[in-house]
Amino acid sequence: MSRSRIGGRQASPAAAAAELASAVSTGPRGNIGVVPTISRFYGITIAMYFDDHGHPHFHARHADGGAKVRIDEVEVIDSSLGVRQLRLVLAWAELHREELLENWQRARAGETLQEIEPLR
Repeated sequence: MSRSRIGGRQASPAAAAAELASAVSTGPRGNIGVVPTISRFYGITIAMYFDDHGHPHFHARHADGGAKVRIDEVEVIDSSLGVRQLRLVLAWAELHREELLENWQRARAGETLQEIEPLR
């Protein structure tokens, strides 16, 4: 296992990645390489990558796992989320499908993404 240096000290790859992630803004932005967070609810973070390919989709992350969800059909592409969290994500996606598709188009154009109302 290789080690990186953080602040002059050695750190495991996981620690280096965690520090880098905390240093990178996750707000909606128009920069390639940044993962914009477009919504948060019930411990779930919804993000959309600027350089993703394939069907329009978003990523949902939770402490217990993650999911990749197709937008146009609102269907699960891949998931390790718990049943409750996945149901919340799918309900939210149904409510905000048009906004998600608009953000997908913005992301493809490298434009700033819009935040989407959380599930309440």
